[in-house]
Amino acid sequence: MRKKFYLIGTMLLTLILLLVACAPAAPTPTQTTPTPTQTSPAQATEQVKPSELKFITVVKGACNWFDRMEVGVKQFAKDTGVNAVQISPSKFDAALQLQAVEDAISQSPNALLVVPYQTETLEPALKKAMDQGIVVISHEAANAQNVTYDIEAFDNAAYGRHLMDELAKRMNYEGKYVVFVGSLSSTTHNEWVDAAVAWQKEKYPKMQMVGTKNVSESNMQKAYEIMKDLLKTYPDIKGVQGSDAYDVVGAGQAIQEAGLAGKIAVVGTSIPSYAGDLLKAGAISLICFWDPKLAGYAMNKVALMILQGKKIVDGMDLGIPGYEKIKLVGKVLYGSAWVDCDTSNMDQYNF
Repeated sequence: MRKKFYLIGTMLLTLILLLVACAPAAPTPTQTTPTPTQTSPAQATEQVKPSELKFITVVKGACNWFDRMEVGVKQFAKDTGVNAVQISPSKFDAALQLQAVEDAISQSPNALLVVPYQTETLEPALKKAMDQGIVVISHEAANAQNVTYDIEAFDNAAYGRHLMDELAKRMNYEGKYVVFVGSLSSTTHNEWVDAAVAWQKEKYPKMQMVGTKNVSESNMQKAYEIMKDLLKTYPDIKGVQGSDAYDVVGAGQAIQEAGLAGKIAVVGTSIPSYAGDLLKAGAISLICFWDPKLAGYAMNKVALMILQGKKIVDGMDLGIPGYEKIKLVGKVLYGSAWVDCDTSNMDQYNF
């Protein structure tokens, strides 16, 4: 019996040894080389010094507003070491701005910052820039498609409602008013006006917009001539809302010339260097603006953050007045940077 168990045990041991001998050998650990992957612009430049980066800001045209924006671009360059410059077409013209954008792209910058005159006209060029790995940041173009981000000084609808509240108050909440935009294709101008008119219909039923959107083409003389005609067409007009920085200036000149300063409320976007004298004369009631210096700085800063691999998140603080708590909606960054300006505080803003 013992001999039988011994034989069975010997056979089992032999079988186990045979199975082990036939099993495949375990692989030995080896060092593997990661498969190369395409890097994003942020990854590609994360280790590059700011002094090795080139940013180009392209604005709508040559004027005081964008001269002030250039101050912000230059300040950003000084503060960070980035080679940041601003270029401008000779006048407000969609084709000329497109050419300026194309020229900027040909220089292969790391970031392209754009304030579009006509957003749709620039879309193909902006797509080309993004396809080349250029970070594209727009301003005053919340509807832009081919951008990394758009940054706005504030929510455009809220700003439009604010302008209407200020106009309504000065019109005693009743009467006829007209509106101006720089261009029918200017995203921000039309968003302001559309929101303002909708707000008026909801909140101030005794007020009435007359005519259609008056297009100044960002030209003070044209705004002046349009306003002269409007005074003849609507002699009982009580209010004007302007969008372009020149709109209220041209309209205010026509109102002053007609001897109606102080009798017609004029509210809109402009800056003290344009509107100051007419504010003092009572031909313009109130101007609202955001500091283009800070907007220019903010655009460039967002581009640098992206290239450094930093996340853009809702509620973030850019460390710039008016942009301390960013509201992120899709790829649009909203600040809260508008300023109301009349004779009581205009001396604080020397631009």
